[in-house]
Amino acid sequence: MAGNSQRRGAVRKSKKGPAVGSGGQGRQALEGRGPTPKAADRPKHKANRLARAATRHGGPDKVGSGGPSRGPQRRDPKRSKASSEIVAGRNSVLEALRAQVPATTMYVAGRLESDDRVREALKIATERGIPILETPRGELDRLTDDAVHQGLALQVPPYDYAHPSELVDPQSRGIPLIVALDGITDPRNLGAIIRSVAAFGGHGVVVPARRSVGMTASAWKTSAGAAARIRVAQATNLTRALEDYRKSGFFVIGLDMDGDVELPALDLADQPLVVVVGSEGKGLSRLVRETCDQIVSVPMSSAVESLNAGIATGVTLYEIARQRRA
Repeated sequence: MAGNSQRRGAVRKSKKGPAVGSGGQGRQALEGRGPTPKAADRPKHKANRLARAATRHGGPDKVGSGGPSRGPQRRDPKRSKASSEIVAGRNSVLEALRAQVPATTMYVAGRLESDDRVREALKIATERGIPILETPRGELDRLTDDAVHQGLALQVPPYDYAHPSELVDPQSRGIPLIVALDGITDPRNLGAIIRSVAAFGGHGVVVPARRSVGMTASAWKTSAGAAARIRVAQATNLTRALEDYRKSGFFVIGLDMDGDVELPALDLADQPLVVVVGSEGKGLSRLVRETCDQIVSVPMSSAVESLNAGIATGVTLYEIARQRRA
């Protein structure tokens, strides 16, 4: 054979067949992966991990003698944020327990290194009959929204608000005295006001349902136990609630820097009163101001522009109590 045909390896031993299209080689790629699976069915999705953890741990067990139980309680995060509050951190939890803040559950991280704060918190929770749940740290991170919990968290139940009309009790001792908050957003102010109401013979506090502070753990702690004795009512519409109080025989006075009457000259102290306190920045809202029978100011030195809402309320309630005793 001529040329290189006789050289070993020069002749092809097999032929490549003719190309006739894809021949179905890419059919699997063309078919795709089907519909997107649900979040709970995706192995790396957070919802899948939560579902597997719920199946693995099951429900919580209450503790009788003080030892932590196994398996955290699964809670809907959206529902829990709307209905309850989580206090996180060893100091915060211990202070809440010392202040008798209501609690439904105390969460303790597994294999937690104990110290004096943890031991006292466990002791108080056991004495009060609060369930103690041993919780994985990942679950505790989720419950506290990744706050610095130090392995300890406390669940505070939603506050059971009264209706504004329930604060009008004919059987209550003394002349009725109610404090209403207009635009107060700091829970420490609410706690301080509740404490002053209890100290000076008040009968209740009213807060609006929207754009206002509520009964949080911080408010409970600041009240120093007074929140257990003074009822807090929630009004859907504060202006309408004040009008209802006026129809029930109350006089409504508002606290403001630019008041018509200075506090020592107040002549309504011996009448059933609703004292309305506005925010430090904006003061009383227009509709609330128009509902008041009098606008009262606390006389101050020119060196001070305004008083904290809690302090101003305490001063006013003291003066009302002093005039009533006189």
